[in-house]
Amino acid sequence: MTDAAPVMAPNPYRVRSRVVESPDSATLCLEPLGEVLRAPQPGEFMMLYAFGVGEAAISISGDPTVTDGSITHTVRAVGAVSRALHDAQPGSVIGVRGPFGTTWGLAEAAGRDLVMVAGGVGLCPLRPAILGALAQRDRYGKVTLVVGARSQADFVFAAQLEKWSHDPQIELHLIVDAKTPGWAGEVGLVTEPLGRLALDTERTTAFLCGPEPMLRFGAEALLTKGIAARDIRVSLERNMQCGVAMCGHCQLGPLLLCRDGPVVGYDVAGPLLRVKEL
Repeated sequence: MTDAAPVMAPNPYRVRSRVVESPDSATLCLEPLGEVLRAPQPGEFMMLYAFGVGEAAISISGDPTVTDGSITHTVRAVGAVSRALHDAQPGSVIGVRGPFGTTWGLAEAAGRDLVMVAGGVGLCPLRPAILGALAQRDRYGKVTLVVGARSQADFVFAAQLEKWSHDPQIELHLIVDAKTPGWAGEVGLVTEPLGRLALDTERTTAFLCGPEPMLRFGAEALLTKGIAARDIRVSLERNMQCGVAMCGHCQLGPLLLCRDGPVVGYDVAGPLLRVKEL
């Protein structure tokens, strides 16, 4: 317990800025008040503590090329802790631990085509990988991003998606579950644009993040097209409470996702996700 004490103690970070992304999501940029934690890599997460309320695991959503010591998270308000974090205003203080977990493996994907698939706020953990790939665009082949949301209003980073839609360096597909006034784009599931993609199956790496049904159906669509399971990486969510593989709350079969995830190859994750109620 003595060795674990430092990593369990939150470091104070101040909210530098807050941007509302969607009706239930907001992006917080946090700056250190004391110790500067290691810069997180795309795919990793931090444990954020809302003082007097509790702690939650929140993925990184910021630009990995930023080196000023700040960290950026996009928080969806779904419970007491995430609501308190979501509502934090500039100047307020949040406790931060980490970073923890596995990465998307951008370095290992160098020289390959990238297909990134996001469902809803699943775009938030993928955003650092997208920005990282675009910042070193010559290291990768074709970069394709498929983003699904419940409706047009539910897309996070709407301004950045608009910018990417005109950027020749990335192929963007947007799709919504339900058409609303003003939406002229595609309606349906992310598997539909995925099914139309022309992929070089021998040199494509895929990153998927979103609800588990989307992960399963999206990964299976890619498998059907010939992408190897080991070349498909998914970000999994479970109830993480310690972040250091001590409490067991985030267990998924033989995995502890705070240590072995959240990003896991589909060759490992696929069989586990097929087990009901695991």
